[in-house]
Amino acid sequence: QVQVTESGGGLVQAGESLRLSCTDSGLTFGDYAMGWFLQSPGKERDWVSCINWNGEITWYADSAKGRFTVSRDNAKHTLYLQMNNLKPEDTALYYCAPVGQVTSWYCSDALPGNSWGQGTQVTVAS
Repeated sequence: QVQVTESGGGLVQAGESLRLSCTDSGLTFGDYAMGWFLQSPGKERDWVSCINWNGEITWYADSAKGRFTVSRDNAKHTLYLQMNNLKPEDTALYYCAPVGQVTSWYCSDALPGNSWGQGTQVTVAS
């Protein structure tokens, strides 16, 4: 089972960058495709980016394409999201979770029974 802790969020100005990290305290991180999700106040959780188990396949939401890069280091049990050229509309609580399937055009939802972490807050000021 994957048990995650997200970090790296903060308050930045528009145009600046952040790198989010998601660390798994379990033993099976490398077995799972992983995804980044965001949730803004009053809105449902939505996808940002996903990556398959070995990092060879990635998927991005349209809002993230060209600005965000997802990567992983299985030896460190860590998932990353490099966020460049941040915009005020990127402001949200960001979560990571294991997902079922990732292709270059599709990312499935978080696995059933996933236990969401606390998330990390990203706030982008204009």
